[in-house]
Amino acid sequence: MTSISSETRPFPAADLGTLVVMAWSGEQPDGDMPYLLAYSLGDGANGPEGSAAAVEQLLKANGLPLGDEIVDATRQPSFPVSLLVESGQAVVSMTQLNAQCPVPPEWLEAVGERGYAYFLFTTRPWAEAEPGKPVEPEALAAFAGDEETLNNATHALVPARSLRA
Repeated sequence: MTSISSETRPFPAADLGTLVVMAWSGEQPDGDMPYLLAYSLGDGANGPEGSAAAVEQLLKANGLPLGDEIVDATRQPSFPVSLLVESGQAVVSMTQLNAQCPVPPEWLEAVGERGYAYFLFTTRPWAEAEPGKPVEPEALAAFAGDEETLNNATHALVPARSLRA
């Protein structure tokens, strides 16, 4: 007789590599949209492929779908991703992950008007966009708008909270 363990494997945090969260805003017909892009540099213990697999495992462990479906988390109080905006920083939290990034004033204004941000967490590594180094708008548009990036990502409208609320 064969038995299957329901025990979950420990999460391979070292395989994720360096995780980066980047904030920007962009014009939409109904006003500026605040975006948060999360990705790995692909520098995990098992290289870019291992980083992509680890990000996918993290997203699936949190019940987050991959693909082009946009989840409206503003209508789901128990959504596994939360967003705290405080002191010019965006803090994204989910099980096994907390990440923060500085946000520009126009992003703060857009999230203040909308009450949420468009969160995109892709399994696709982006080694060229390192923390602390400027990213050209064209490079960001090329990566964030690429079909491979979008199809291998979680897309969600995540409500923004603050300590003052």
